This record gives sequence, C-alpha cells and structure tokens, in this order.
Amino acid sequence: MRRVRLQRDLPVRMPDGVTLLADRYAPEGAERPPTILIRSPYGRRGLFGWMYGRGFARHGFQVVIQSCRGGFGSGGRLDPLGDERDDGLATLAWLRGQPWYGGSLAMFGPSYLGYTQWAVAAEAGPELKAMATQITASQFRDAAYVGGAFALESVLSWTTLTDVMSRRFGGTAVLTAPRLTRRAVLSGRPVAELDLVSAGRPLRFYQDLLAHHAEPAAPYWDKRDFSPKVGEVQAAVTMLGGWYDVFLPWQLKDYLAMRAAGHRPHLTIGPWYHIDRRHGRPSTAEALAWFRAHLMGDSGLREQPVRLYVTGAQEWRDYPDWPVPGVRTQRWHLRPRFGLGAGDPVESEPDRFRYHPEHPTPVIGGPVLLADSRPRDQRRLEARRDVLVYSSPTLTSDLEMIGPVSAELFVRSSTPYVDVVVRLCDVHPDGRSFNLAEGVRRLGPGDTGDADGVRRVAVDLWPVGHRFRRGHRIRVHVAAGAYPTIARNPGTGAPFADGGPMVPADVEVFHSPARPSAVLLPLCAPRG
Repeated sequence: MRRVRLQRDLPVRMPDGVTLLADRYAPEGAERPPTILIRSPYGRRGLFGWMYGRGFARHGFQVVIQSCRGGFGSGGRLDPLGDERDDGLATLAWLRGQPWYGGSLAMFGPSYLGYTQWAVAAEAGPELKAMATQITASQFRDAAYVGGAFALESVLSWTTLTDVMSRRFGGTAVLTAPRLTRRAVLSGRPVAELDLVSAGRPLRFYQDLLAHHAEPAAPYWDKRDFSPKVGEVQAAVTMLGGWYDVFLPWQLKDYLAMRAAGHRPHLTIGPWYHIDRRHGRPSTAEALAWFRAHLMGDSGLREQPVRLYVTGAQEWRDYPDWPVPGVRTQRWHLRPRFGLGAGDPVESEPDRFRYHPEHPTPVIGGPVLLADSRPRDQRRLEARRDVLVYSSPTLTSDLEMIGPVSAELFVRSSTPYVDVVVRLCDVHPDGRSFNLAEGVRRLGPGDTGDADGVRRVAVDLWPVGHRFRRGHRIRVHVAAGAYPTIARNPGTGAPFADGGPMVPADVEVFHSPARPSAVLLPLCAPRG
C-alpha cells in the first residue's frame, strides 16, 4: 500500500464563471498515474474522502473528488441533474491542463455520482478507459414517474435530503430526511405543499418534478436524460445494482443498451437496497479490480460478465449475459376464487374492489430511495378490502425465476383516471407473505378500452432473481394505490398536486379466456 498526499480545495472554473472545488489524492512515488474522477453533490471529505480518495490512491491511482455546484464550497446553485454534463465536461478539460494528469482516466460512484458519469461518458473521448457505476442509471426521469405515477416518497426524501445537507449539522441528513418525509406524507397536506412540511420552505427541484410530471418528453428532461447515448460510450463499464434498488429497472436498460451496441459490460446484482451499507465493500472491490484491469493491464476479472445473487436459494451465480440463458416466460393466470396458476384461463366473473383516494391503499416495503427496502411480511396489507390477493397452490418442487416480471390485466374502472398496482410475493409455509417485485401503471382517458370499457393494462414490475422453495406459494396483489411510495391518484384528471376533490374508483379485474389477466414470470431450471 502506498502513502497518500492530499491537496485540498483545488479551484476548477466553469465556463459561466462559477468555481467548483476538488480534492486530489495522489499516491507517493507514482509519476502521473491513472486518474479516477468522482463528482459528488454530497461532499468530498469524510467517508467519501476516506473510502474512495485514500482507498483508491493507496492502490496506485490518483483520485479527484469534486463537489458539484451549489454545495460544500463549490459556487453556483445546485440544479439537480441539470448542470452535470456541462460541468463534467469542463472538469475534464481542466484535468487535461494539469501537469500531474497522465491522460488515462476512469470514473467511479454510486447513485447521483453514477449519474454524473453517464452525463459525460459518451463525450469524454478515448482517455476515458473505464467506469464503475453502482445503484444508478443514465436517467432518473422514469424512476421519478414510475409507470406514469409520481414516486412521491423517493422524490420528497431526496429533495429534503439535499436541503438538510446544505444546513448546519447537515451530516445527519441521511437520518433526518426520511423522518421528515414520513411526517410530511402523513400530514394530509396537498402534494404541492409537502416540501413545506418536510423542509419548511419550497424546494425548487421538488416543484420542478411536480410541474413536469404530465409532460415527460418536455425540454426540461432532454438535457437530463443520457440514455440515448449509452450505446455510444466506448469506456469499459461495470455496473452494480440491488434487487430492491429504486433504480434497478433502468440500470438494466443501460446494460441492454450497451449490449445492443456490441459492448461487454459487467453486471452484478445483489440482495441490496439503495442505501444498504452491505454493497459498499463489493462496490469498491469490483471497481478496484476493474480499474486495475483497464488502466494498469492487470488480470483478475471474473470469467463471466454477469453475477447474480439468487434470493431464496441464498447463493451467488455467474452467467454469460442478462437476461440469463435458458429463461422462458410463462403466463400464470388469475383464477376464480382468487387462485393463480400456469394453466389455461377458465370462465369466471370479475373480482371487484373500491379505491378511496382520501384513504389510499398503503404500501409495506418495496423499492424507495432512503429506506430499508428489503422484503417485508404483507399479511396486514392482504387483509384490506382494497387489495385483491391471488395465490397459487402449494409448490411441490422448487421453482426459480430470474429476469423481468410483468403483468397483463384486463381492468374496468368507474373513472378513467386510476392506478393499477401489481405485486409478486413469496408465501412461506407458516403464512408469511414477502414482497419480491412490484410495479404500477397510471391510466387516463388515452388508455382506451373495448366496447364494454375494459382496458388491457400492461404493468412492468421490478426484475427478480429468486427461488420459490417447495412448500411455498406464489402470490399476486392487485390494487389501485401504494401510498406513499406513489402519490395517490385523485381520480379526477386534475393536476394531482393541486389538492382538489377526490373521486373513488370502483375497479373490476377480469380473468376469463376472452380477458386472460396474468402475470408473466421468467422461469428457469433450478440449479443444485
């Protein structure tokens, strides 16, 4: 291990005159070693400096950690997602002019730090040799408006977090922001006023996301969405995600975009959620091996590019690609008397429930940004009258699912404005029911139905890598709310942030040969 020299507060001037500050960690005795750039809105010292700055520098890399504009000494005002391309490219130009820069570059970081990588990756040039991204994606729009609904808890908690971090004692923000968010969503105030409850003042980014909810293709998002350029990235990319991470579906889209462009990224998915400390060590270890291989010519990378932890089986496995070979999609139909099975649909009457937006269907667990999103027992939720619960017979042998999960439901609602929430669960022999994947689709008048008003609704759920054990059952929930993970649907078509009147929805779910509601499950042969 090398000793490390630290230079603090290096000024990096942006084209608009704003100065951003960076710290540089350099290994002693190394002349112009490869550089790792990390751009962060969460500060550049403390844990970041110790783990990433000193950590990588002790292995022979020099590390530049820069504070994004508007925080931790950097000038300007933070416009989340909006300035990362221009500021990142200006920082790369600054690097090229430093006498200690050797022309060989990598980038590293999780979450927002990973987004800042994608913001410049396609335009960084051949000097960018490698990227290590974790629990992130090239665009955050679809995670904010998941299925067309508004991801209330995640959006409010992040905007509250960044606001608290800018204040005195901001180091406690990761602990206080979730509590402030929970207080806000339980306050009964309109969605547009929840930032006043959590932060005591309007939060610009929160209000921006509310304003652009109904127009996802607006110019606001054009400069913040780097997914169209993922296939143009020439650097070697490794991605690490979690089955319960809020960004996993879009991280996998980035992986598939790179594969479609002929690249061979690496992918690791573990049993982690977004703020799970357990992925910190493997993130750093995988990145170090990746950087050594692509910037120093060392060997030591695993043979197979995809590594997955299969929950239920409690084991790691390596595969040549995602989706994994040998997976077949099978329809499991909703059945009469709340059954679920792989056979053909049978003639039956629809099931019904009423959704009251003034008393929205709650959620227990599921992917959110700043909370423990591991599976939780759903029995309390399943006892509600506004949740339909469909269960398979007891499994006589192990059943594995690895891949994307979706649902195709035939639904009729008394109001055209309604959400369709679908959840996949593993029911243990003792009756405990644990959520594995969920998804939502927000409907409006544009989602037309047949002559009877029945609409075919496609819902994408989170992907899974799970073994259902013999003696367990597979269970599916259908509901019209998951509060506060998603904002309640008022049922009127009015802007949901306004806090106007709310209309209940009487919902029917059909399951017959003519309207075969089903979940589409990625089955594969169990190993071992």
